[in-house]
Amino acid sequence: MPDPEEPDRVADAAATLGLDFIVVTSVTRDDLEDGGAAQFAKTITAVKKRIPGARVEVLVPDFSGNRDALATVLAAGPDVLNHNVETVRRLYPKVRPEADYDRSVQLLREAAQKAPEIPIKSGLMLGVGETLEEIRETLKNLHAAGCRILTLGQYLQPSPAHLPVFRFVPPETFQDLKETALKMGFTAVAGGPLVRSSYHARQAFEHATKKAPRSPAKG
Repeated sequence: MPDPEEPDRVADAAATLGLDFIVVTSVTRDDLEDGGAAQFAKTITAVKKRIPGARVEVLVPDFSGNRDALATVLAAGPDVLNHNVETVRRLYPKVRPEADYDRSVQLLREAAQKAPEIPIKSGLMLGVGETLEEIRETLKNLHAAGCRILTLGQYLQPSPAHLPVFRFVPPETFQDLKETALKMGFTAVAGGPLVRSSYHARQAFEHATKKAPRSPAKG
């Protein structure tokens, strides 16, 4: 059961640290009927109440495809909705066996349709066996779903029990992929070996929102 005091504690911590752009995430909570959506929403509300003018980005799970859970989070008014696809479709059974590629892309699509005013963000960790063509195809899928902010980073093996690194992607490949994504129509892209989901999150948000408004994704 989520701690009912957690949203206020997060807000208090952000205020104490002097933050005005906060990235909120959690472990996957498949044990909860709403996947933790209500706790995300309460935390967004608490932070914005405690720090007027603060921006809140949420990095959410796929909520097991629960549309009501996604709607709960969007209704709280996050400034960025992030959900990472992490890898290409072919590698999901190996890299994310409990997740589903199409379900993740659909979550992004529905978020873009339901809340076109909220920038949609996603990311991949490279170096687990994907091909460049598969990465490009994934970027096309993300862009078609309405995603406009993108992060690309290098997968690093957390422990011997985790999936090993297939290869270390050179910096020039990250740069090429960044340029490819920008040409596709992504408005803010961060790519590099040490890039992670919250890398320069404020700058990505500000850059994305300076661009022309995004049309809601179709389909």
